[in-house]
Amino acid sequence: MEAVVLEMKQQLEDGDLTLDRKISLLNDGINKVLTTAGVDRHSCVLTSVKTQLYLSGVLDHCVHILSLDPRRLRDHWSSVTTLAQLTSYCCIGVEPGQRLEMFNRLFLPSVMDGLLSITSHLMRQTECASLFRKVMTDSVGRLFRVHTHLATQVLSSVYYEQIQMCDDAAVCLLCIQLWSQACTSSSDFVSMLTDDSLLLLLNEAVGQLAISSGSAVGAASISLVLLLASQQELRVHRCLLSFKGLDSLLDKDWRGQGFDKDVDQLIKFIKSDKSTRRSSQASSDQVKAACVIQAAWRSYKTRRRVKSLNRAVSTLQRKYRARMRQKQQEKEVEQLEKELRFQVVLRRQQARRQFHERQRDLLHLLPAEQLQTFLQECERRAAVVIQRFWRGFKERQCYMRHRNTLKQKQQEQQAARTLQKAVRRFLLNRRASKVTPYHGFWIGQKGLTDSRRTELKKQVEGYISQHPSSRVSREECERLHEEMQLLLMLELRKGNHQRREEERIEALLARAHTQMELLIDAPALSAVTESDVESFLSPSGSIAARARNAHNEMLQANRLPWWKTLGESTNTDMTCSTHPQETDELGQRESLKTELTPNIAGGLKRTNGIFSTQ
Repeated sequence: MEAVVLEMKQQLEDGDLTLDRKISLLNDGINKVLTTAGVDRHSCVLTSVKTQLYLSGVLDHCVHILSLDPRRLRDHWSSVTTLAQLTSYCCIGVEPGQRLEMFNRLFLPSVMDGLLSITSHLMRQTECASLFRKVMTDSVGRLFRVHTHLATQVLSSVYYEQIQMCDDAAVCLLCIQLWSQACTSSSDFVSMLTDDSLLLLLNEAVGQLAISSGSAVGAASISLVLLLASQQELRVHRCLLSFKGLDSLLDKDWRGQGFDKDVDQLIKFIKSDKSTRRSSQASSDQVKAACVIQAAWRSYKTRRRVKSLNRAVSTLQRKYRARMRQKQQEKEVEQLEKELRFQVVLRRQQARRQFHERQRDLLHLLPAEQLQTFLQECERRAAVVIQRFWRGFKERQCYMRHRNTLKQKQQEQQAARTLQKAVRRFLLNRRASKVTPYHGFWIGQKGLTDSRRTELKKQVEGYISQHPSSRVSREECERLHEEMQLLLMLELRKGNHQRREEERIEALLARAHTQMELLIDAPALSAVTESDVESFLSPSGSIAARARNAHNEMLQANRLPWWKTLGESTNTDMTCSTHPQETDELGQRESLKTELTPNIAGGLKRTNGIFSTQ
């Protein structure tokens, strides 16, 4: 047997072994050795084989595999489950000799930690439910039933906490049954537990009673508490006192479930200590004093320890779990980002390759006389792109060198524009104040009343009757008067038209100056808003429509395949050359449409020989 174990150790120390091969070698070798030793009727042979497996380091290889990252064991769960069963079986009945302390303090806890790690990951996979039950019952339960000091490690393990937080009723029932089997198999199991471990175990059972609604889980939890109380009545009762309202919870939620007898027994046990204590206090004054002092001191110490432990442990567990959860989320996010970046790079590479292949196929279809033209156009575009980037780089460098100077110059220009604007406004107001107000001088101006008009008419008629013309007849005077009225109306209309033309020119100049200032003060393209864009739009509907149509035509031309744009450069140049004439014609039409019609309505009215305007 020893030779077989040594040969197995030498094979395991080979660095070229894969994980699958190593697990298979361990399962086959350990199973073969244990089967051969089990045939012998003497139990000492099997014990010596287990001891040899431990001392030779074969079990260390098993523990190393069980402690690996579960993602590496994803495809080997069945083999790992078999290895866990064999490892837990080999840890029972070992005689390490001088290495007993190391075996109990280091090796067994590492084995239990690896088993719990495997069970916690098997629990999350629905297809591995049978393997999870097998590892929990045959490996974990068997190991801490024999080595009871491992129960404390199980109760405080992070992996066991993950199993406890599972919402599956079958998993909760399996955990409760595991502890019940441990209590049943050994009558000293509870006595070897520390107060903290016992409190954690009761916390699990009472927690299942509080959150679970299944009758099987409730019956198993109550049976576990009764088993613990049957072995250590005083300790269990003292720990149960920390769970306030447990008797009312049992009475309200767990009656009528088919195990009322166990419920009544547990409620009676919770309430029984008060009457027992009263009877013991009445027996003797000395016993009474001792019991009171001991109970007060122990309850004080227990409450303080439990409160501090519960708060500290809950705080530590909460922070630790939050930290671990944050690390896990960060790892997942980092992994997703890496995968996303890889997918983006891969898709870009594939798209680039497909584009070049499609371009190559299209080049094969081109006639020979157009191929050279197309290649020259590609070279020209590439050169333009390179030049654009290089000039942009040089301009940015130049701007960074002269940024302060440009900023100062811009401030000076802005200050000069502000001063010029203020001076022009001042001069304009001064010029406007010096202009005399214009009053109409035609007959029948606004403000002349009927009485004043009648009086003036009488004066004119009297003057005409007293001073008749000796050279011109009355009819000739009327004709001359009509001609003068017409000339006056034409002059007035010409003056109105000239004023409107001057106002229009001033408005165009003001708009041009405003547009120049907007262009100078225009923000960068990255900071342009919708209001900034609208400030540069033309108010003319025809010009805006023409610009929109030209923009749409340009977009459609850019979306055409490259092979459809070959040979169209001349057409594009001819089209572009005609655009300025069309734009000028559209501008002239728009200016004609925007001009206002004269709003002076003239007419002649003859009243008693006098012509007036209205």
